[in-house]
Amino acid sequence: MTDATLWTNTNERYGAVEKLFHWTLAVAIITMIPLGIVANRIAHSEGVLTGADAGAVAQAAFLFSIHKTLGVLIFIVALARVLWSLATPRPAPLHPDRRVETWLAKTVHLLLYGSLILVPLTGWITHSAASGFAPIWWPFGQDLPLVPESPRVEHVAASLHILFERVLAVALVLHVAGALKHRFVDRDATLQRMTPGQPAVPPLPPHRRSWAAPAAALAVWALALGAGAALGLYRTEGAVASAPALETVASDWTVTEGTLALTVTNFGNEVEGSFGDWQAAIAYDEGTGTGDVTVTIATGSVTLGGVTDQARGPDFFDVPGFPTATFAAGIAPAAAGEALPDGTPATHVADGTLTLRGAEVPVALPVLLEVSDGTARMRGAVTVDRRDFAIGAGYEDEATVGFPVVIAVELTAERTE
Repeated sequence: MTDATLWTNTNERYGAVEKLFHWTLAVAIITMIPLGIVANRIAHSEGVLTGADAGAVAQAAFLFSIHKTLGVLIFIVALARVLWSLATPRPAPLHPDRRVETWLAKTVHLLLYGSLILVPLTGWITHSAASGFAPIWWPFGQDLPLVPESPRVEHVAASLHILFERVLAVALVLHVAGALKHRFVDRDATLQRMTPGQPAVPPLPPHRRSWAAPAAALAVWALALGAGAALGLYRTEGAVASAPALETVASDWTVTEGTLALTVTNFGNEVEGSFGDWQAAIAYDEGTGTGDVTVTIATGSVTLGGVTDQARGPDFFDVPGFPTATFAAGIAPAAAGEALPDGTPATHVADGTLTLRGAEVPVALPVLLEVSDGTARMRGAVTVDRRDFAIGAGYEDEATVGFPVVIAVELTAERTE
């Protein structure tokens, strides 16, 4: 036997490369299963869901970072194994006369191959769609191309991740059961062909590829997807929690469109979020460039990537205890040199008080304001310290949650007639 045949597959045996792929993935899967169970159990504990237990949050994030990073590794290795399998011969079955058994074995193999790609891929999509909480460790990126940060994409991808996990689990059990049958019932060399060494195998008829097993594997995945649809796993109604809408306020200017965003640092990564419900009462005199504004914010409308539940919890915004926050400020022309955080010179400053979680903190918001034909366009941003509002008091350092929080607002308003 030549050195080349030791590394590559033949009609009778698996080569060293195939064996390396097989056992690398086997060890990774054995590690992933208990790791995922433990991490998920901690992540759904009350202390983590509310954000009140900083130690449990850090532990869950650490375990999930391992889980996600290992998942990306499995995805890469599984993809390489599939490509290798397509480029090299497949050893023929030892019992080609057992057609049903051979067909089942090939189907289970395909389910394993496909699931080892689909499970980590849908997990990576879920991570990319929901920023924050448990980053993937270097050298793997946090995001995938063409995957937007979206609660709905996150929900659907997470549902698919769970479905494909179930298919993987069933295929894995059948695969192990088949290997044990060959070892202890048939007492043939099927299992030994994937272990170190080269077992004695008689010449076999050439391995023939057919569409029967791929068709069966596709049917199983289609059945799993159909079951998910029947169970309503892909429906996003109610998947994104919302707060009761605020009442409309009287204002000299009516906001026609706008965003109120915030950016925090979670485990060293920026997480962007926003408040979906807020109202602004604006009075502004174009002649003097002065006025005042009162912004009322429904804290329960906050979304913050993968840490939304924690953000609404008692250690952060504490939505049940403090359902609204307010920013009341006077508007005046900016002094020379005042600028937005991105360096854009400010035209005005909204100088007032931000009331959040019962704390009243002075905040000066530099803004760029342009008014033309009864339409005002404004954008501004300011950085505050979460500790001033007793937010995340249990997180005493920045390793988990950073102290600075960037608040950015952008709106278009029309003069009320």
